Amino acid sequence: MSAKYEFYKENKDDLIYWVDEPRKIGEHLFSFDKKKVFNLFSDYPWKLTKEQKDIFDRENPYWAEFFKDRT
Repeated sequence: MSAKYEFYKENKDDLIYWVDEPRKIGEHLFSFDKKKVFNLFSDYPWKLTKEQKDIFDRENPYWAEFFKDRT
């Protein structure tokens, strides 16, 4: 059974979509294209390109600060 994702943006001009997966609670998922979904805690920043990381950090300064020891 494939996952059913619900995509939304925090701000209308954001490039990042946050993802709700109703069967999972407590995960922070996001996507740039509604195709590839990243898990904030296991994928950031290692699985993002430099450009994706720059976009993510710009749109999500709280998380960039939270994970600053990972860079």
